[in-house]
Amino acid sequence: MDNNDFKKHAQDVLGWMADYLKNVESYPVKSPVKPKDIYNQIPATAPAEGESFETIFYDFKKIIMPGITHWNHPSFFAFFPANNSYPSILGEMIMATLGAQCMVWETSPAATELEERVMEWLGSIIGLPSYFSGVIQDSASSSTICSLLTAREKISQYRINISGYPSDTGLTTYASTEAHSSVEKGIKIIGLGKTSLRKIAVDRQFAMIPDALEEAISKDIEAGLKPLCVVATLGTTSSTAIDPLKQIGEICEKYNIWLHVDAAMAGTALVLPEKRWMIEGIEKVDTFVFNPHKWMFTNYDCTAYFVKDKEALIKTFEILPEYLKTKEGSQVNNYRDWGIQLGRRFRALKLWFVLRSFGLKGLQEKIRSHIELAQYFAGLVKKSGDLELLAPVPINTVCFRYRPKGVDDPETLDQLNMKLLENLNMTGKVYLSHTRLNGIYTIRMCIGQTEVEKRHVDAAWELIATEAAKLKDLVFSCG
Repeated sequence: MDNNDFKKHAQDVLGWMADYLKNVESYPVKSPVKPKDIYNQIPATAPAEGESFETIFYDFKKIIMPGITHWNHPSFFAFFPANNSYPSILGEMIMATLGAQCMVWETSPAATELEERVMEWLGSIIGLPSYFSGVIQDSASSSTICSLLTAREKISQYRINISGYPSDTGLTTYASTEAHSSVEKGIKIIGLGKTSLRKIAVDRQFAMIPDALEEAISKDIEAGLKPLCVVATLGTTSSTAIDPLKQIGEICEKYNIWLHVDAAMAGTALVLPEKRWMIEGIEKVDTFVFNPHKWMFTNYDCTAYFVKDKEALIKTFEILPEYLKTKEGSQVNNYRDWGIQLGRRFRALKLWFVLRSFGLKGLQEKIRSHIELAQYFAGLVKKSGDLELLAPVPINTVCFRYRPKGVDDPETLDQLNMKLLENLNMTGKVYLSHTRLNGIYTIRMCIGQTEVEKRHVDAAWELIATEAAKLKDLVFSCG
């Protein structure tokens, strides 16, 4: 492929991209393929001779597209969003074209300095104090690992990095029973073992109970253990519960414990002044993470990680072989020392495009509309005779279940809701996911796609009501 071929095929691909985004609602939200359907259509060996781009692109449309679940579909209500936008896509295209490897300032000065400035913008628009320093990571999960490692090194005066763990560190970490699985995974990865993680009870709103946290910390101290870190969550994965940050921060300050905040999805809501209550007590936080690639219209991957003590972070990760030494030194940020990866993508570019294209007011308008739609949907559930809310709705996720009158057996209700969710997703018209709250099978509806409108929520509601009615008829005709 020469430059002329590239230009022609790029125009073909760009045309396809624009058509796809325009017509995404015509696709089934969730891919209907069965396991190995895609795999079995792909030859067992790579081609010996090069193939034309026309052939490759044809196979992409014929083989690959049927196996895609469309995360940009406005009726995608599952998990948390991983949305994007036109400016983000254009930024990603330029990133790929430049192919910059942004590990140090010297390898692309603009990439480093744009990231530094964009992270200052981002911290400001979500209400973080100016003393936080920001860096873009690949995910909230790896950011949590960065935080845990920094806490580990700081408490050990950076000795574990040098000589490894002593026979028994006695280090313990704390997170609620509703915290993301990445906390436990991170504990295992950094070598502490999951038995060192204390899972703290939650209240009726599924938020961490501060008294239970302090009790667990006190018991560990009395047992001769060393509390290392507390992970507070703003927007838990199951129900978007908000841990009481101020009270948790006061406990961490009292016992001199590192405090990390996981706001992976909910952090975007902080662009709204009315949601800043979620970070009351932020001054007591050591690290804070949220994902613009979840709800800020920036395609994956783009995670915003903020740290109060950047020197502790750098000291934890810094390593300087001769081939990475540059003359600029401390005059610049060399972000290779701010996380796990040496190689880094130019992620700041697409985030810059998004922030400038939407502006703060545009972001606020979108996020506020999603929250209002979630409240609207929650209101429909409350008014329904056969559906019930199972958790508060502080931001954009509604947790509910189907509970027809006359059916009270927990196992039967779980089976009914499993079947309801399966039937809904099989239609191809919506995609929802599930969790368990207090052991109850719970259907989740997260409203956060870039182009979602009230009509999509109304269509989902009508479909839920229709499929639930079918199940109700079946239950009572068999009963």
